Amino acid sequence: MKVLNLQCSHQHSFEGWFGSEDDFQLQLGSGLIECPLCADKGIQKMPSAPRLNLGGQQLQEAPVKRLQETRSAASAVAPRENDLAGSLAAVTDLSIGPSPSAQGAFLKALRHVMAQTEDVGRQFADEARRMHYGEVEERNIRGQTSAREALELLEEGIDVVRLPLPPAIKETLQ
Repeated sequence: MKVLNLQCSHQHSFEGWFGSEDDFQLQLGSGLIECPLCADKGIQKMPSAPRLNLGGQQLQEAPVKRLQETRSAASAVAPRENDLAGSLAAVTDLSIGPSPSAQGAFLKALRHVMAQTEDVGRQFADEARRMHYGEVEERNIRGQTSAREALELLEEGIDVVRLPLPPAIKETLQ
């Protein structure tokens, strides 16, 4: 099994597992590999360092300390329980290549949104208006609408938030 560090043209980093280098090249050439955040197929292999078991306590103390420091830093961007705004604020611009922990926090927050909302699809604008004007019971909804319709909803005093939903949102968070 070969584990590769990959990156899309939008600088989203992720890991790929392949049976061999040939498998990776075949899948890449066939367009089967895509970014789990943005579905970009412009993928490149990034440099990675092999893990060497050299033994000795001194060699292992420094990496353990760095790992602990990294985990402390990562906890600053990890979402707090039931704090969706804080989770989404951790990643506001997917085009600048957030860290893997920020990408994970973003995907976790989006999965929370999906679990707590009803998908009304293309009827989003109509359903939001019906709720706003008291025609139906209010509930948490999500769906698709054009930029023009979203602007019209905002002008009517109906709060809407644009959230990108990458393909990976339906898959298990690794």
